[in-house]
Amino acid sequence: MLSRKVRNIAPSLTLAISSKAKTMKKEGLDVIGFGAGEPDFDTPKNIKEKAKEAIDNGFTKYTPSSGLPELKEAIIEKFKKDNNLFYNKEEILVGCGAKHVIFEIIFSLVDEKEEVIIPSPYWVSYPEMVKIAGGVCVFLETKKEDGFKIDPDSLKKHITKNTKLLILNSPCNPTGAVYTKQELKSIANILEEYNIFCLSDEIYEKLVYDGIEHVSIASLSDKTKERTIVVNGVSKAYSMTGWRIGYAAGPKQIIKAASNLQSHSTSNPTSISQMAAIEALRGDQKEVYKMREEFRERRDYMVDRLNKIRGLSCLVPQGAFYCFVDISNLFGKRIGERKIESSFDFSETLLEEEKVAVVPGVAFGNDSYIRLSYATSLENIRKGLDRLERFVNRLTY
Repeated sequence: MLSRKVRNIAPSLTLAISSKAKTMKKEGLDVIGFGAGEPDFDTPKNIKEKAKEAIDNGFTKYTPSSGLPELKEAIIEKFKKDNNLFYNKEEILVGCGAKHVIFEIIFSLVDEKEEVIIPSPYWVSYPEMVKIAGGVCVFLETKKEDGFKIDPDSLKKHITKNTKLLILNSPCNPTGAVYTKQELKSIANILEEYNIFCLSDEIYEKLVYDGIEHVSIASLSDKTKERTIVVNGVSKAYSMTGWRIGYAAGPKQIIKAASNLQSHSTSNPTSISQMAAIEALRGDQKEVYKMREEFRERRDYMVDRLNKIRGLSCLVPQGAFYCFVDISNLFGKRIGERKIESSFDFSETLLEEEKVAVVPGVAFGNDSYIRLSYATSLENIRKGLDRLERFVNRLTY
């Protein structure tokens, strides 16, 4: 009955875990959730006020399908100021969240049987989007000892005559890895040599720590920019996940194709949200810096605690708001009759036994890990990690 395109789509495990945790909370259970991929802060007041103003002024009708000209101007200003990138309005697409924009770019670029290189661990939706477009996922495994970053020699080995696109995510969900300028140059040189496009997902751009600089691969050279589509949005940096505004910048022909696709699917992004996004990009940025500092404090506490729990280990994430935790030393252990043989076993049992929700690493392409989000209060982090430690100490062979 169902179409071939949707039959093989896997449900999002991140949303599934969050949904199960919310259901348990509604049932009155005291659940600590480390699964959410959204900041726990409120949207800054100045942004909300602009949205209210838009409603009061009756700005509730259709806008141009690919986004308001005023918002495109604000996005162009942002790229120039933050990334030393220069675009015009025909090279900008505004969509209903960065996820929606990524889907449209992939659908506009990738034909049947064309290959898309996806570094692993990866954000859960990349492979499903490629499959829907009819493309072939080619997973490039990154290693902990390399900071979960692409090894140039390994990248070359994964390229074939059918390779069309590389998906690059820096800062990365789930690992928190951030690429340096030199590392990006090595990747860009290979993409140029083999004539491959790059989709650079930079949604966590503002959330980098320890003085590390975010660099957009598109800023390295004109040739790289010509083959790169940069995707960003307001969801993570401005705590606007529910407002659903993302955007892309890239070659005019690709942006036009994605805009045409959008015109026949969602039409325009919400008018009110677009006005709020203009304020987010142009307004006072102090709340962004405050949120980032709070995330850094939480990260430091979480990493320190996790690495003190016997059998667990994780690298210090350089960006985003996740810890990617190695649990492989616990495989084979039991709690009662339940044996831990996978990240899903660990996550499900932890939720049932200690009411702590984490996301199994299998969702990101690495079954030896779990992902914890520190986009929750320090109080919840302390409480949740106490339970996690108790759970691990209960495990026996």
